[in-house]
Amino acid sequence: MQPLYPEIKPYAVHTLAVDHIHTLHIDESGTPDGLPVVFVHGGPGAGCDAQSRSYFDPNLYRIITFDQRGCGRSTPFASLENNTTWHLVDDMERIREHLGIDKWLLFGGSWGSTLSLAYAQRHPERVHGLVLRGIFLCRPQEFHWFYQEGASRLFPDYWQDYLAPIPPAERGELMQAFYKRLTGEDQIAQMQAAKAWSCWEGRTATLRPNPEVVERFNERALSIARIECHFFINNAFLEPDQLLRDMHKIAHLPGIIVHGRYDVICPLDNAWALHQVWPNSELQIIREAGHSAGERGIVDALVRATDQMARRLRKLPKGEA
Repeated sequence: MQPLYPEIKPYAVHTLAVDHIHTLHIDESGTPDGLPVVFVHGGPGAGCDAQSRSYFDPNLYRIITFDQRGCGRSTPFASLENNTTWHLVDDMERIREHLGIDKWLLFGGSWGSTLSLAYAQRHPERVHGLVLRGIFLCRPQEFHWFYQEGASRLFPDYWQDYLAPIPPAERGELMQAFYKRLTGEDQIAQMQAAKAWSCWEGRTATLRPNPEVVERFNERALSIARIECHFFINNAFLEPDQLLRDMHKIAHLPGIIVHGRYDVICPLDNAWALHQVWPNSELQIIREAGHSAGERGIVDALVRATDQMARRLRKLPKGEA
């Protein structure tokens, strides 16, 4: 099994004001003249950490990590104002221009796969390729499966704790009920809802129980729950089946899709559907894995994928990297 690369510190840190409200935190690490790659984190609302840089060979890559609007070290924290998929796509393009990058590799998992696809479809000329994990297409059936009914049947014990903050009379529309509390003025009710929402996600993210993963979700509970719920009740600001519909725009780009066989948060049929309309993609189904990027088989596949992409893209004619 291929492990993560050792943790490294950034060689440059940036703050970038993207409008009158939001300022983004951006790190650069690895090799300044390496192949540019941007790590697109999940959630939305999760933010980056030191491990985000460890999927890439620091001798080959110029690694860009950034915290999306409202999360991590970006400000203001947990803000929903001016915070949509298309604001985030525009932010990525501002970051690319700010750093003087012509083209980059996109690396994203879960919500990061959603945002990477949305960005690539809007700016295909700026993308070398994509490495995506835990495909999330943000279709209504995906929200219903995980937040209303479906995954609940696999984890009825965890589901009971997820339901706890919501009165029985409001459980017919759970995302709306959570949104009311997550955006309300009662801070105690807000945090109870945030913890229930994020704990449900953390407990179901791995094939085998992993308290460390649950704790990471709990540490970011408010930004994850508020921003996810805001995006999801709005269908992630996407048109029906938009990401699959528009794959013809990037069908020529190389892609590696990594997906756990037993991913409960984003079931495998998402990755399968994407692969069917992406002729230049390679789908790797990881047998003993769920959703988390930290599971051993997922780590192995992702590190091998970035190594493979580096070998492939470094063969480009000079000036195209």
